[in-house]
Order: sequence, then C-alpha cells, then structure tokens
Amino acid sequence: MTSSELGSKEPKLTRKIRSGPFMRTMGECHSKGTREGVPSRDRRLLIIPAHNEETRIVGVIEGIFRHLPGADVLVIDDGSTDRTREVALRAGARVVSHPFNLGYGAALQTGYRYALAKGYGELVQMDGDGQHDPAFVPHLLAAIEKGDTDVAIGSRFLSPGGVVSDYAPYQAPLMRRLGMRFFGTVASLIIGQKVSDPTSGYQAMNSRVLEWVSGDRFPFDYPDADVIIMLHRAGFRIREVPVRMLECRNKKSMHSGWEPLYYVFKMLLSIFVTLLRK
Repeated sequence: MTSSELGSKEPKLTRKIRSGPFMRTMGECHSKGTREGVPSRDRRLLIIPAHNEETRIVGVIEGIFRHLPGADVLVIDDGSTDRTREVALRAGARVVSHPFNLGYGAALQTGYRYALAKGYGELVQMDGDGQHDPAFVPHLLAAIEKGDTDVAIGSRFLSPGGVVSDYAPYQAPLMRRLGMRFFGTVASLIIGQKVSDPTSGYQAMNSRVLEWVSGDRFPFDYPDADVIIMLHRAGFRIREVPVRMLECRNKKSMHSGWEPLYYVFKMLLSIFVTLLRK
C-alpha cells in the first residue's frame, strides 16, 4: 500500500526512485539474457536488504552459500555509509545500491523488481544483520515447492511440530513482544488462520506473489501484518514455517525511540484501509 492511498503522498524522492529512471534502468540492465516475463521455478534468488551492515553481512552470505551452494544472492545496499557494498561483493553476492537510504520496504521492492526482471521463479528474503539463521532457507523453499502455499513466513515462535511455543526462545523487548502479539491476533482474526510472527521478514515466495509485491501497493517502510492481510485478500495461500532467529546485540532497532508509536499508528491505518479496499 502506498502513502497516497492513506490520504498523503509518498515522499517525492522515494517515489522517483521506485518508478523513475533508476528502477527502470535496473530492470532493463538485468533483464538481458533472460526470457522476460517467463519465470523459471528452478531459478531462486535470495535478497538481503542492508544498511550499514559491513560487520555482519559477510557471515549472512557465507551462511547462505553453506546451506544452499551455488545460490544467487542479491544484497540491496540501502544507502549505506560504510563498506557494506564492498564486503558483500567480495563475499560473492551481487549488489544493487540505492543512492541514499529509502527504508526497508523500498529496499525489498528493489530486490523484488530485480528478481522479476531476471525471471526468477522463487525468492527468499532475509535480513543482513545475522538475525535470520540461513540453515532454514531450505525449509522455506521446501514449503513453496511442495505446492500448497504461495508464501512461506518464517516464525521464530513455532516449534518444529508447528505448535506455538512460548516467547522464551527469542527474547524481544517487552513493548515489541506485546506489539507482535497484538498484530498477530489482528492478522489471525482477519485471515482466519493463526499468525504467530506478524513481523517476520524471513520469507519465501513463488513467482505469483513476487509479481504482486513488485506493484505499487507494497509499503515502502514497514511491510508486516498489513502485507499478510493484503496477500490473503489477494487470494494467496500463506503458511508459517518454524525457523530459528537470533538476537542482534549492539544494534539499534528500527523500532527504537518514537518509531514504535509511528509503527502502531501506521500499521493500524494501513490495515484499516486494506479492509476498506475491495
């Protein structure tokens, strides 16, 4: 969902990047040598949005190659001021760089559009801070390849048996934990199935979902519970898969300071507008 659908316009610079020459050039450049518009299921891309992750990104990339040898990995350098781009390239990943920081959602959509232009049939997204254990990438892909779901969401709160566990294995700050529970309950009620981890950015999707999230409705800041609801209403099948997530120490959360208040307001408004939409 774009900000214009909430009654205000998306920031001009963000809008120009998402629909202007930068994104068009990227798509044209990377679509060469592929059959445009014909995604291949056996072609997988792992995308990693990253902002100033020079000390962590190499471990993430190496972990992916360890558990999925020969994988195609794309790092979206979201206006980093450190050496994120350099170390990612050296580790064997491809890198697309934003000229300045656009935000998590915009970085994801750059990766989506890259994958769509290149004809990838499956995509996995994960964070560049080491929070998402790469050992579970094959688990997410297996859920998609089984054919009974379109998007697999990694849940840190599910046991291997698929039963909701206590929050003890992953200790989030109290307010964030309460927010997860609240929006998980809201999403569960709306889509009619249990959502235990509504803020998980560890996901896999097929080409149909990839095409949808590459459109203009995808949020450019915090794509969480609202996107789960959007995907459900668009007719996509959603399934949670147990994964392991690690706590990131010595890193400022994007939900720190006053951000949680904005996040709650924005998420509630986004969900409300989504429900009004036919």
